[in-house]
Amino acid sequence: MKVVIDSAIPYISGVLEPYAEVVYRAGDEFSAEDVKDADALIIRTRTRCGEALLGGSSVKLIATATIGFDHIDLQYCAMHGIEVVTAAGCNAAGVLQWVAATLARLSKVQGWTPQQKRLGIVGVGNVGSLVERYARRWGFEVICCDPPRQEREGGDFVSLEELLKESDIVTLHTPLDATTRGMINPQTLALMPKSATLINASRGEVAQTEALLSAEQTLCLDVWECEPNINRELLAKAFVATPHIAGYSAQGKANAAMAVVRSVARRFSLPLTEWYPSEVSPAERKDISWEAMCQTIERYCDLPSESEMLKARPTEFESLRNNYNYREEYF
Repeated sequence: MKVVIDSAIPYISGVLEPYAEVVYRAGDEFSAEDVKDADALIIRTRTRCGEALLGGSSVKLIATATIGFDHIDLQYCAMHGIEVVTAAGCNAAGVLQWVAATLARLSKVQGWTPQQKRLGIVGVGNVGSLVERYARRWGFEVICCDPPRQEREGGDFVSLEELLKESDIVTLHTPLDATTRGMINPQTLALMPKSATLINASRGEVAQTEALLSAEQTLCLDVWECEPNINRELLAKAFVATPHIAGYSAQGKANAAMAVVRSVARRFSLPLTEWYPSEVSPAERKDISWEAMCQTIERYCDLPSESEMLKARPTEFESLRNNYNYREEYF
């Protein structure tokens, strides 16, 4: 049995070696030669999995240590019997705490309280629903847009157009697919009040760079088009600018590693179906007041420093991301 693993995935080194030949590669350096005789791939977003990589290979399972799957050609995999597993929900609390740090920073600089703001959440899945839960407790008026959930469940959702028009702060938590790619464009951005704030911690391609460059709204961005070669003008303009690390908590990374290892163990009958990284203590969700969060969040997620670092070292986007010091989840 052979497994090829993205070398930037933490906590996983040495885990599968007793049961398989293991090869480590940088995410953007996986080759057809590497995977042709592999049984499983453990990847992140930097590995594009389509016919060019997988054609003629023996791959049976792709386990991605990410919540998204836009880097994987699902149709090709389905046609060739390749199972695809994600780590959905693994980093929800990490993203929540990045969003919380962003909101705390905005409130401090702009001088408002949650009771004065309407927060619009686009995409109310694992991450968005957690943001909604805490935002309501903190006193925000919250409105939500999630067309797939609305179609399945009904419920109190609004259209994207209404949400953009009516929100003081918009935070994006959608997957990247045909319906969300370029969702924030000149036409939709024009619906937002000029005094509003747009937060994007989903995928860079959800928002068009050219539209953001001409936006009068405040921009808080963790994800960017064309990563790692991000637009320098947009970087300079953003109020918050981080290198795709919103979900980079120790617990989030441990959850992702757990998910992919257990997926391989389940598929190939390995004795690792209960594995969890010993280096990390799982976090428990607990309530925290807005005041307590604002007083403590910068100890865990120092957005001013992180933004200053990326703006000073834009060519090091990938290095800053891969060498990020994982935050501890504390609520």
